[in-house]
Amino acid sequence: MGHHAHHHSHSHGAPGDGDGFRFGVVVNVAIVAVEIVGGVAANSVALLADASHNLTDVLALLLAWGAVWLARRRPTQRRTYGFGRSSILAALANAVIMLVTVGAIAAEAVMRVLHPEPVVGGIVMAVASLGIVGNGVVALMFMRGRAHDLNRRGVFLHMAADAGISLGVVMAAAAIAVTGWNWLDPVISLVINGLIVAGTWSMLREAMDLALDAVPVAIDRGDVEAYLRSLPGVSEVHDLHIWGLSTTEAALTAHLVRPEAAVDDELLADAALVLEKRFGIGHATIQIECGAGGTACRLAPADVI
Repeated sequence: MGHHAHHHSHSHGAPGDGDGFRFGVVVNVAIVAVEIVGGVAANSVALLADASHNLTDVLALLLAWGAVWLARRRPTQRRTYGFGRSSILAALANAVIMLVTVGAIAAEAVMRVLHPEPVVGGIVMAVASLGIVGNGVVALMFMRGRAHDLNRRGVFLHMAADAGISLGVVMAAAAIAVTGWNWLDPVISLVINGLIVAGTWSMLREAMDLALDAVPVAIDRGDVEAYLRSLPGVSEVHDLHIWGLSTTEAALTAHLVRPEAAVDDELLADAALVLEKRFGIGHATIQIECGAGGTACRLAPADVI
């Protein structure tokens, strides 16, 4: 999820972490509102593109917040996994909403490049300056946070980038005022859209993979399989599945063949612990087979799910 991935752990960060996020949401909602009004008033697609970029922050923060809340809900008789997967759906929704928004603004921008329209530079400069100040303040709030906190650093980088983009809009408006090149406005808008797509595309791909039960990016299936094979008495591993329960949690099922060994709960407990500590797989279900006699496991062939 690129920079959006860092937001989900804010619930247990530094004291007052939530305040930073709340402040970030409030500031960005204000910037989005002012930029939409200003963009329409000034006839500037660059401002609208900047507004949609700030909207990515609001969506990402709100969806991450909601997903954290849902993921904490207890499992029920019917929803045996709880609501963790809502975080995956949220990431998908976020990416799709952003790509649709970008498409709409890009279509308008292309029309404007072909038929430039006058832009009210004064409004653009004033409104985009607000974007610089607002995002700059939020970025500084998160910069105070410790450098080693990935979560805070992600927000800091994102807000700093937003301030930079707003600065680009101000500079474009200044250039239009000097040169009268109204086509600069839609061109800047297309550049911003490109940046949004670059960020959103990787998020969409990762969310798609998780929705389709792919092995999460952070986990190396080969390493997990090698570890399970190395357990004492294990002659073979099959039917190994690893998938995401949410954007942060993973589950695993596997069959281990142990020809000589008796049932060994200790082995299972140790394996579960290693899988969690070393691979970040918190929910492991392991089936032991002795592999003797004629009852071969139906799920043993590699091509059987």
